[in-house]
Amino acid sequence: MSVEHRGLLSQLVRELVRLPGIGHKTAQRLAFHILKTDGEEALRLADAIRAVKERLAFCRQCRNIAEEELCEFCRDPKRDRSTILVVEEPSTLYAIERTASFRGLYHVLLGALSPLDGVGPSDIRAQDLIDRLQGGGVKEVILATSPTIEGEATAIYLTKLIKPHGVHVSRIAYGVPVGMDLDYADEVTLTKSIEGRRDL
Repeated sequence: MSVEHRGLLSQLVRELVRLPGIGHKTAQRLAFHILKTDGEEALRLADAIRAVKERLAFCRQCRNIAEEELCEFCRDPKRDRSTILVVEEPSTLYAIERTASFRGLYHVLLGALSPLDGVGPSDIRAQDLIDRLQGGGVKEVILATSPTIEGEATAIYLTKLIKPHGVHVSRIAYGVPVGMDLDYADEVTLTKSIEGRRDL
């Protein structure tokens, strides 16, 4: 392999390593897999990545993934607008949605408070949630942050912000094991967690 080719492959590996959960060896395996696949398959992957970056953004209201200004849930007139369920990531929202046990609206923080990692209240845009409450009509906010130190800190912080607005705050129950990421919880566990939520 020429120096130029090694440089191109190294560049691909460097980009793949930047993805969450991808180490150097995995990135190398993926790079060689991309190299070995036929051109059409590799271009489909490239086109899918380009389409996501060009056509998807975050919902103006809840910060979920959306193709339009508002996501499918915020646009749905059948959703219960008096209840907002707060999650850290869109992937958790879709895990909860698969349970078919929640019919309210969502709010996505896109992270959790983590001072050691430099993630503060402005990074999770907590004020966006408070702005939604000031519009009136919301009776309950369910906090479904992960049962981790960061998730708990985020739930406590949001509770302090929300309560002065006269909105009921609850936290999902611990049907989910402590320390487990909600993205990996099954539908039954998530359903039980939502049904057994507790007041804060």
